[in-house]
Amino acid sequence: MMRLKEVQCKSLLCSTGLPADYCINPYIGCLHGCRYCYARFMKRYTNHPESWGEFVDVKINAVEVLQKEVMKKKKGRVYLSSVTDSYQPIEKRYQLTRKILGVLAQAGWPVTIQTKSSLILRDLDILKAIPQAKVGLTITTTEERVRRAFEPVASPVAERFSALKTLKRAGLITFCMVAPILPGLTDVEAIKRKLDGWVDFVWEDQLNIRYGNWPTIQETVQRYFPHLLAEFEKRIGA
Repeated sequence: MMRLKEVQCKSLLCSTGLPADYCINPYIGCLHGCRYCYARFMKRYTNHPESWGEFVDVKINAVEVLQKEVMKKKKGRVYLSSVTDSYQPIEKRYQLTRKILGVLAQAGWPVTIQTKSSLILRDLDILKAIPQAKVGLTITTTEERVRRAFEPVASPVAERFSALKTLKRAGLITFCMVAPILPGLTDVEAIKRKLDGWVDFVWEDQLNIRYGNWPTIQETVQRYFPHLLAEFEKRIGA
């Protein structure tokens, strides 16, 4: 059962190692609950007993905090998001991401957005008003059966491909994050072929198991793709 909690934040703009000056995480936790997600390490900073993907804290004062921060901090590119998905299902209700984008657009701050959700199309009007906005979708596979196994709550694969095309037609800078690359399941070149002419660049990232996500990965592979378990274990040195 999902647990929702409204919380207050003291700051919103954070430093980041990503290709941006700041990052914003409107939520703590992510209802996408992808089986391979390394961001589950965030659970240790909360008091949630729930499993990763079954809780989310909503920073209900995020917009007010950001309005003050953009007045004080040096203008720079903002990345949404690093340890959550700004367009996870709860965004339909709270619209925090949309409101945050509104503040950044008004202040003239450039943004980079990475998501697994076609909900990003809802905010196309604001995105077109943001200078040098870069918008990307994470695509791990071209096969829906793989998506359902590892990303059961995220948007279907076809919706993500379609969303990128819509964003590109709107004149935005688009990209695809092929991540994580799942042994025997992620066909990077097939994804690139399907997006040829629709994205400005492609990022790739290997499977990351440094933050306690191997048990859920192993369980998923054993259940749906047992013939690939040995290959997964070989890749990660298990």
